Amino acid sequence: MQHAASDPAQDPTPSAAAFLADPASHGGAAVERVETHAAIVFLAGDRAYKLKRAVRYPYLDYSTAERRRAACLEELRLNRRTAPSLYLGLESVVRRADGTLAFGGEDAAGGTALDWLVAMRRFPQDALLDRLAERGGLDDGLIRGLADAVTAFHEAAEPRPEGGGAVAMREVVDGNIAELRASPSLFPPEGVETLARRSTDALVRLTPLLEERRRRGFVRHCHGDLHLRNIVLLEGRPVLFDGIEFDERLAVIDVAYDRAFLLMDLERRGLRPLGNAFLNRSLDATEDYGGLALLPLFLSARAAIRAKIAATTAALRPGEDVERGSKGEALACLEQAVAALEPPPPRLVAIGGLSGSGKTRLARALAPSLGAAPGAVVLRSDALRKRLFGVGETDRLPADAYTPAVTGRVYAGLLERARVVLAAGHAVVLDAVHARPEERSAVARLAAETGVRFDGVWLDAPLDTRIARIAARRGDASDATAEVAEQQTVYDLGPLEWLRTNAGRDAGETLAAVLERLV
Repeated sequence: MQHAASDPAQDPTPSAAAFLADPASHGGAAVERVETHAAIVFLAGDRAYKLKRAVRYPYLDYSTAERRRAACLEELRLNRRTAPSLYLGLESVVRRADGTLAFGGEDAAGGTALDWLVAMRRFPQDALLDRLAERGGLDDGLIRGLADAVTAFHEAAEPRPEGGGAVAMREVVDGNIAELRASPSLFPPEGVETLARRSTDALVRLTPLLEERRRRGFVRHCHGDLHLRNIVLLEGRPVLFDGIEFDERLAVIDVAYDRAFLLMDLERRGLRPLGNAFLNRSLDATEDYGGLALLPLFLSARAAIRAKIAATTAALRPGEDVERGSKGEALACLEQAVAALEPPPPRLVAIGGLSGSGKTRLARALAPSLGAAPGAVVLRSDALRKRLFGVGETDRLPADAYTPAVTGRVYAGLLERARVVLAAGHAVVLDAVHARPEERSAVARLAAETGVRFDGVWLDAPLDTRIARIAARRGDASDATAEVAEQQTVYDLGPLEWLRTNAGRDAGETLAAVLERLV
C-alpha cells in the first residue's frame, strides 16, 4: 500500500530502535522484537517498549517525533480505560552530551530526546487471544467473558453524537476502496469493484439507520481496533488494549462497528461458533437487535481494513515468509469483505420440548449454521423472563413469575424481538418449551407475516433423561426442577406438526439429525 516515511537522514527512529534492541540497554536482559506496520515493540525483562514507526499512511501520521510523542500520550490516556495495569507511562530515548543513548523518562531528562515510547508492563505473548485461537485455546466461557468486558467498556465509553454516522462510514468505505485500488497487482480489480458497488448500495440503504443510531447515542469513543491480537488474558480475564489513538475518527464509532472487528476476526479464522457465542452474549446484555441490519456492512468494512493492513505488512517485509503470508491474508480478507455484503436470507427456527430435552444446547449448536455471519440470534424464554423481572440470569424466580399471564408476556416478547431481528435480515432461533398449540401457531404466523422460511423442531426425551440433565445444570437461566419435569408429563400438547426428533441420545447425534433436515 502507498505510504511515506520521514527522511531517514533526519529520522532518529533507527538509532532509537538499535538502542532498544541492545540487551545492554535493559541490564543485559534478552530482547524480543515484535513488528507491525505502524510500530515496533521491544520486550525485555518485565517491560515492553512500543516505538512508533516514522511513517505516514493515508489513515495515520507518525512522521515527526513530536507527532509520535503526542500519539504516545493519547495512547496512554485511551488505553488506561481498559488496561490501566498494562500502561505504565511515557518514556523517551535521549542522546546524552557524550553521544551515548539512554532512557530519559517522560521529560527526556539528561539529554536530547531522539524518540518517544509507550512503556508497558510485559505479559506472556502466549496469553494473546490470537495465540490462544491458533492453538485451539478459545472456548465459549472465555468468549462470553469477553463479550461482557466489551459490553461494559461500551456502556462506560463517552457518547460522541457529533461523530460516526453515515458520513464517517462513507469515509471508511471510500478510504478502503481507494487503497485497495492502489494495489492492482495484489487485489483483483474485479473484486475491488464488486466490493465498491455493494458497499455503495449498502450505504445508501442504511444511511437513515446509521444517522438514527448516531443521534440515539450508539456512537461512542470506542476501541477502534478490536481484534484478537489486541486482547490478552490476564489472571483469567480478557483485557482490551492497543486501541486506536492516532485518529479519533477511527475510534469514535458505532458500538456495533467496534464489535464487528472481533466478529470479522473470528469469522476469518474459521471460528464462527465462537463469533456466534460472542454476538448472542452481547445481544443478551444490550438487546441491540436493530443494529443487526448494519452488521454485513460493518463486517465487510472491517475485512477490507484487514486486507489493506496485511498488504502494508507484506510491503514492509519483501522476500520473506511474512510477505507471502500477508499477501495471502490480504486476498482472503478481500474475498471476505465482498461475501459479507451478499448474506443469505433470514429464516426462523423454533426449538420446542419439555424441560431437560436439550433445547438450549441444540439452539446454540444450530445457530452458527443458519443465516448471515456469524449465524442466527438465539432468543431464549428463560433468559428473557429473568430480564423482564430485572434479575440476574442465574437468579431463581418465585412461582408467581411462571403464571400463564407472565408466560404469555414472555412469549410475546420473544416474538417481538424475533420480528426485529428478521426485519434486520438476520436469522432467529427461538428456544422455548412451546407446549401450547397456540404458541406454536404464533411462531408460524410470524414467519408467514415476515415472509421467511420457518422450521419447527420438537425434541422428545425420556423423563429420566430430562431429570438427569436438569440435575446436572450449573449456572443456567432455567429454573426448572425434577418436579417441574414430572408435572410436564401430563401436558396435552395437541397436534404436533413440527419435526419430531429423538433428543434422548447424544447431543451431537441430535444436532446432526436436525441439521440434515434444516440446512
